[in-house]
Formats: sequence, C-alpha cells, structure tokens
Amino acid sequence: MSKTTATPDIIQRRLPITLQVEPRLKGTSPGLSIITSLAAVLVALILGGILIALVGGDPFATYAHIANVAFGSLGGITDTLTKATPLILVGLACALAFRMKLWNIGAEGQFYIGAWAASAVVLIPLLPATASPFLFIPAMMIAGMLGGAAWGFIPGFLKARFKVNEVITTLMLNYIAVAWNNFWIFAVWTEGGFQMSPMFPRTSWLPRLSDLAAQIKDFRGLTLHGGFIIALLAAVVVWFILNRSKWGYEIRLIGDNPKAAEYAGIPIRRNIVLVMMASGALAGLAGMSEISGVVHRLQGAISPGYGFTGIIIAWLAKLNPYAVIIVSILFGALLLAGREIQPSGIPKMIQGIVLVCLIASDFFTRYRVRIARRTEA
Repeated sequence: MSKTTATPDIIQRRLPITLQVEPRLKGTSPGLSIITSLAAVLVALILGGILIALVGGDPFATYAHIANVAFGSLGGITDTLTKATPLILVGLACALAFRMKLWNIGAEGQFYIGAWAASAVVLIPLLPATASPFLFIPAMMIAGMLGGAAWGFIPGFLKARFKVNEVITTLMLNYIAVAWNNFWIFAVWTEGGFQMSPMFPRTSWLPRLSDLAAQIKDFRGLTLHGGFIIALLAAVVVWFILNRSKWGYEIRLIGDNPKAAEYAGIPIRRNIVLVMMASGALAGLAGMSEISGVVHRLQGAISPGYGFTGIIIAWLAKLNPYAVIIVSILFGALLLAGREIQPSGIPKMIQGIVLVCLIASDFFTRYRVRIARRTEA
C-alpha cells in the first residue's frame, strides 16, 4: 500500500495567507531609515539582555550601570566624550567613503598611521620640545592627516587603476599599519625596551579641561581635551562637503548611480582616490587626537578597535555626519562602561549584536513585506 506525504507546496496551499516580499521602487524615506535603525538597536539591546541573563547577570542592572557610569556625573560625561572623540572622526571617515559606495574597512590602520605620523613630529623631532603649542598642535594634526591620507591612497589607487577590491586591501593594510607601529615602538622609539615611546613634551598635548582647574575647581581631573572640538568641526566640514559642495554632489551621484555620473563626465577614478584619501585623513586625525589628547606617547594599545567600531557608527547614523556625533557618544559610553562591567566582553558583544541587527534591518529599508490573503486559482 502506497503512503502519501504532504509536500511543502500542498502545506503552503492550505495556509489562508501568504507573505509577499517586493522591492521599494521609490526608495527609502528618511523616516523609515530612522525607525529601522532605532528598532535594530532596541532588538540588539533585548538580545544582549537575554545573553546577559543566560550567564547569570541582571540585564536591567547592567544597562542601568552603563548609563550611570557614562552619564551619571560630570566626570563620567567628560570621560564618555573623550572616548567618543576618536569614534566621531573614524565614523566620519567611514561615512564619507561609504557615501560613494567605497567600503573603507581600513580606518583602524589609517588611525595607527596617523598616530605614528603625528608622533614623528615629536620624536624625530621635527620641532624642538620648547616649541609653542600653537606650532606643535597644527603640525601634528597636519602630519596625522597626511599619514592617514597616504594609507588611504594605496587602496584608492589600486581600486581606481586596477579595480582591486578595496575591502581586501584596506583590511590587509590594517595589519601592516599595526606591525609598522610596533617596529618603531620596539626598535627605534622604545623607552627602556617597553612597548611605548618616551612621553611627549607638554607643549605637544592637546589642552584639557583639567588645565583650567586653577580657575574652575570643578574641572579637576576631567579628561576631555581639545580633540573633541576638532571632531565637532570635522563633522560640520564633512556635512558641508557632502551637502553643499560640487564635490559632495559628485560623491553622492557616483554612490547612487555610477553610470549616470560617468555619462555626466564626472571623473570617477580621480574621486575614488580623493575620497579614500579624505577618509584616511579623518581616521589619521583620530589617531593624532588620541596620542596628543589622551596617552601623550606612541604605544601599542592606543585603539580598542576604534576603526572597526566606526563602521558600525557610520551605518547606524545612516551616513549622516551630525548623527555620527550622537551615535559615537553612545558607543563611547559602551567603551567606558567596559572597564567596570564583568565579564568585560559585554560591551563588545553588544556592539557586535548591534552590527548584525543593523545589517538585518537593511533588508526592511530595501524591501516591503506584505501579508496577503491567498486566493484560490
């Protein structure tokens, strides 16, 4: 006796409804992008809370502690803004490149090279230790940006000239940048054989709020430095470039429709190189701000993954330079809280979940899901 089984097609026909997925022909509205991003963060926090509960923690207490550490006091707020400073700059670096559909995964390496180039001004030295801060700081900023731009030029040129995938080249250059820094730290600029250079002279430090403690007692011990102002100004500049300049129009057009840009006579190859260099310059400036404003020396552990976190920030901000500032502050709070939360990997775990949820949410910005009643043929 033969035995019949219901095929998936038969089972599907028995359901009274069906899901239909169709592309959004008119594009994504800004409101929908914001809603999907917020929903992705909410889902990420829920999933993170579930994982925290599974390992025996209290998700509500954990999130409350993160908020209290980051924003519960003046010192916590300034520490959060200090952590957010390099994140703003690398987030802007990624957002600028991503806007032209250039996938710069090398902001981490550009950060390190920018830090190295800025350190060279002090350690070669290009300026004497007694030079004025009004000479040191601009010189270090220019050097950091040039170093990052040079590191961005390599994948940009390979992409423009030989069509080499920039994801691969930028990712590989990250490892080279770290190895390059380690060579100089261990072999040339080492202090007593340790993985660090000598301390920079105070004339090369970015000014801190604590420098004003003699006039304002509440500023004692506050770590916020001038790099935060530089990061805010950089956000304004990037916004102006993308939204109010001819070059920004070319960047946006190439990103949205390369064939139309080519037909309009826009030099795509040149813009690939220039955008990658500009992106690298911003990441290099982040490296300069970190060594001049925080650690005051070149050392191995100057980045807890700022360049990679910048990718998440750029996507969550929907490539909006002003939104990058807000998102960077939130991620700065996560990094700051990582010093006090056990296990210490929780903040990085939350970052990873946020990235996965953002990638998943991108589906809903590109496609519309409808529930339709099935009609019999």
